[in-house]
Amino acid sequence: MDEDLLSRYNYDSFVPEKFGPWLNFENSPPLGEPAPDFPLWTLDGEETRLSTVWKDHLYTIIEFGSFT
Repeated sequence: MDEDLLSRYNYDSFVPEKFGPWLNFENSPPLGEPAPDFPLWTLDGEETRLSTVWKDHLYTIIEFGSFT
């Protein structure tokens, strides 16, 4: 595990200098375009895929990181 990566991600204050490097909107799919398929894990630790979730739900929201 990359301890430096973890320490940079778990920053101690919410200031642009610390969260800014994690923003990568330029490489995100445009609004309305499908996201690439990738593995996801449930809260129970079971692996699934984004494409599997899409098959069962019309709308899907996935939260990455901490937004609180």
